[in-house]
Amino acid sequence: METLSRDNMMEGGAIADDRRTIQWSSVLAGALAAGAMSFILVGFGVAVGLGISSASPSWRDASAALALLSGLYLIIQAIISFGFGGYIAGRTARPAPALATVEDDGERRDGLHGLTSWALAVLAGAALLALLGAAAIDRSPMRSSASNMSAAEPLLSYELDKLFRAPRRAPNTDLREARAEAGRVLMTSSSHSGVSADDRTYLVQQVAAVTGLAAPDAERRVDALIADSRTAIHRARRNSIIVAFSVAAATLIGAAVAWAAAVAGGRHRDGEPLPNWMASSNRFHRSPRAMPVP
Repeated sequence: METLSRDNMMEGGAIADDRRTIQWSSVLAGALAAGAMSFILVGFGVAVGLGISSASPSWRDASAALALLSGLYLIIQAIISFGFGGYIAGRTARPAPALATVEDDGERRDGLHGLTSWALAVLAGAALLALLGAAAIDRSPMRSSASNMSAAEPLLSYELDKLFRAPRRAPNTDLREARAEAGRVLMTSSSHSGVSADDRTYLVQQVAAVTGLAAPDAERRVDALIADSRTAIHRARRNSIIVAFSVAAATLIGAAVAWAAAVAGGRHRDGEPLPNWMASSNRFHRSPRAMPVP
């Protein structure tokens, strides 16, 4: 009796441990599948123009409709990618032990595999983006002259070009300092107070000195480019907010989809119908073959 009781306790402990163990091979397979599908869909979206970030200044003028459409596409691709990865994670995981203290313990176990694969895919994607961003910054030729650069240069490069445009200019003229200073002034155009009178006067003097324009022409150019800069900054800020909300929504929705897809994959693995909380619960259920009666 003692031996039998000890064996039962060891078997019960092993089953309990196996029920709570994450199978990292299934999690890794699901994360890789989600990452591959996401790469394909995001690459397709960028190729057809569903993107609102680019080095080209014209992309700052993207409409709100394009920003919303790009955000919607991000959510759709997250649903497809994380659903595919979650299904792979749930389908390839080992079935839950027959002995379970909770009725839906197997469903939770499969769902945790899908959720873990989602987390691994998100972290891997974030790490890859960070590495690519760091590599791009290190290789940038502008890094060596960072003291002469400002945050306005990537955003307002077209406005700065127009500001200091001149029909004739002395060769080897270095405008980096002037562009950086003018860019910092133009960035204040989106503030509540706007560009101050002193900064506006200074910009007029700088433009007149660099381009050779008369004072009235330089003043008109400065006023027009201050208005253009304000519009460009507002549009870039609006698009950035839309994309940020879309990325957050896509990531959170992807977690729920990965859980549900992993549960569906586990059900298909065990030959059971989908749970009742899923729509069309019996659509993918494989009905058992009827055995001939002797």
